[in-house]
Amino acid sequence: MSKDRARRRAEREAVAARELAARRRRSRQNRRRRAVLDAPGTLRSKLPSGVSRRRQQGLLARRRRAQNSIIVLLFLAVQTLVWLFFADPFIRGAAAVVGVLAVPVLVTLALDRRPHS
Repeated sequence: MSKDRARRRAEREAVAARELAARRRRSRQNRRRRAVLDAPGTLRSKLPSGVSRRRQQGLLARRRRAQNSIIVLLFLAVQTLVWLFFADPFIRGAAAVVGVLAVPVLVTLALDRRPHS
C-alpha cells in the first residue's frame, strides 16, 4: 500500500514539476516578447499604457469585423470599376465623394439590428 502511495506521489510531483517548468518557460517567453514590443522606438512604446492592444474575440466581434471587411472590399471594388471605366476626373472624384457619403447610409440601412415595430 505504501509503495503505491509513494508511486502516485512521485507521479504527482513529476507532473507538477513539468507544469512548473512549462509555466516558467511561458513566463520567460512573455517577458522576452514584451521587452521586444516595448523597446524604445517601437510604435507600442509610444502608446499610452491604458490603450488596449487586443481586439475582442467574441462571435459578435468576429461577425462585425467580417462585415466591415466586406464593406471595405465592396467600396474599393466599386471605386476600382469607376476608375477603370471612366477617364473623366470629375466623374472619378464625384464617385469617390458619393461613395464616402453613401457607405454609412447603406451600412445603416443594411445592417441595422434594432427591432422593427
